[in-house]
Amino acid sequence: MKKLSARRRHPLAALVVLLFALVASGGLYAAFAPTEQAQADSSAQSLAIDEGKRLFAVGCSSCHGLNGQGSSMGPSLVGVGSAAVDFQVGTGRMPAQQPGAQVPRKKTIYNQSEIDQLAAFVASLGPGPATPTKDQYTSTETDAISKGGDLFRTNCSQCHNFAGAGGALTQGKFAPSLENVDPKYIYEAMQTGPQNMPSFPDSTMPEQQKQQIVAFVRYQANEAPNPGGLSLGSLGPVTEGLFGWIFGLGVLIAVAIWVAAHTTKAKKS
Repeated sequence: MKKLSARRRHPLAALVVLLFALVASGGLYAAFAPTEQAQADSSAQSLAIDEGKRLFAVGCSSCHGLNGQGSSMGPSLVGVGSAAVDFQVGTGRMPAQQPGAQVPRKKTIYNQSEIDQLAAFVASLGPGPATPTKDQYTSTETDAISKGGDLFRTNCSQCHNFAGAGGALTQGKFAPSLENVDPKYIYEAMQTGPQNMPSFPDSTMPEQQKQQIVAFVRYQANEAPNPGGLSLGSLGPVTEGLFGWIFGLGVLIAVAIWVAAHTTKAKKS
């Protein structure tokens, strides 16, 4: 004990302890510090945010404000997440061509790389739904289509029609057709609730159920048979009744005229 006490009072004891502490700190940092890959990913993300901010300032800030805070021309984008940007810009709805009751789909202005950069910048403004991966919107269940059909008829058919053909809403608004829509955008629309559509977060509709709806919509658009023959746009009794009145009644009138004309000729002869 006396020897240990003497060593503690040695003039170099403090220096030895300091060196030991520095070595230990360096070793712990090397063990737990972010890897080069993580640092590279962080650097790439920062670059994407910077590029997205530049694109946002040119193409979006006039309506949404320089920092996405919103204005009288456009809503705040704080907290909408990257999924909302990927949907709105990826489908060409944004930037909007002109104000109106509803912004329609049109040709996209930005390529996917630029869309990802815009999404990265908006996502940095506040937490929100993230752009989904393919695994998130692709179902592997064998009965996904039948389950998705039940969910679609319960939650979506009131606006989008029983077959996803779309429909009219009030005050010039409309529910667009879901035919030939990318599965990713269908999933993102349920995540974010664009324009007149309500949102269905995972707390309301789990990811599995959204996958099932996507599977049903894709089946309905590409594979579903038409037992009655012509689908007539799958718009229901309106188009079917119109077809009956125009063509069915037209054929009856033509037959009646033909019979009357031949009856008159028969009497004359």
